[in-house]
Amino acid sequence: MKKILNILLFPFSLFYGSIVYFRNKLYDWNILTAKEFNFPVISVGNLAMGGVGKTPHVEYLINLLKNDFRVATLSRGYKRTTSGFYLADNHSTSIDLGDEPLQFKNKFENLIVAVDEKRVSGINKLKELHPEINVILLDDAYQHRSVTPGINILVTDFSNLYINDTIVPSGRLREWAFGSKRADIIIVSKTSAVLSPIDKRRIKESLNPEDYQKIYFSYLKYGEITPFTEAAKNLTDTIGNNFSILLLTGIAKAGLLFYKLYHEFNIVEHFKFADHHNYTESDVIIIKERFKNLFGNNKIIITTEKDIMRLSLPKIKDLIQDIPIFYIPIEICFHGNDKVEFDEQILKYVKANSRN
Repeated sequence: MKKILNILLFPFSLFYGSIVYFRNKLYDWNILTAKEFNFPVISVGNLAMGGVGKTPHVEYLINLLKNDFRVATLSRGYKRTTSGFYLADNHSTSIDLGDEPLQFKNKFENLIVAVDEKRVSGINKLKELHPEINVILLDDAYQHRSVTPGINILVTDFSNLYINDTIVPSGRLREWAFGSKRADIIIVSKTSAVLSPIDKRRIKESLNPEDYQKIYFSYLKYGEITPFTEAAKNLTDTIGNNFSILLLTGIAKAGLLFYKLYHEFNIVEHFKFADHHNYTESDVIIIKERFKNLFGNNKIIITTEKDIMRLSLPKIKDLIQDIPIFYIPIEICFHGNDKVEFDEQILKYVKANSRN
């Protein structure tokens, strides 16, 4: 049925794809102008509609650079209620910033975080307010052609490479796969922790990179289960495999996390919301009911870091303190020598182009 639906939708993909193609050609022909800055600007993005692991890769870059450079991130701020340029402070919420920028702000103490739909004006405003900034990381900016970054990083999911997908609505791509040629770096994300040289070679041959493009392979490493609510903090029982888990997510792809928990715990039920879902009081009632009906006496709720940002709104956070909600942080690891080579490429560019 899904295959038939995709075939029926393909004419609409052709129409939408033609518009995107023409827009990109206007930039390629310099009819629409792109701004290039005289300091390090690194873009991290993807061709697909979310779920490729872009956010933890931005966090990897922050960790790599934050000790030696003054780093800022600039995002669009998806699903925020504010508009225009907004500079994060210690009182900002996901409503002000969006969940991903808020996650950056909360995890990195000295990081400068801003959102702006217009990336050029956002970069200019950041440098005006914080001239000490050495490097700006553009989050989810691959399709924002108004800025020409110094390094353009494209992230693609190992289980659904962009070469095996098509443009929306029949697929999940925001533009045609040949848009990958704009990337300086291609990261194949969400691989298994063990990846054979044969698989790496096969994927590189499939992606067929240009001479100027470097391909790296990364995987997700899950951290310790961390308490969020008071009920979770007060849970004295050791959380073991005899526990039942209600997995609560509002992200694009939660399959890897589900299967991790499925192999570690007794019972796992997955309660899914849409990507970037903003939780409401009505949702809390339903969540509590689902948790109450979850089989077993030993049970907890586990969610993601992104969901915690949206559950942290004061009106929501106060309502959930009586149920044990935990989250699992994630980080990026690179395979083999990829870490050394990736770090060297990024640091070499930033050092060569920093003026402060």
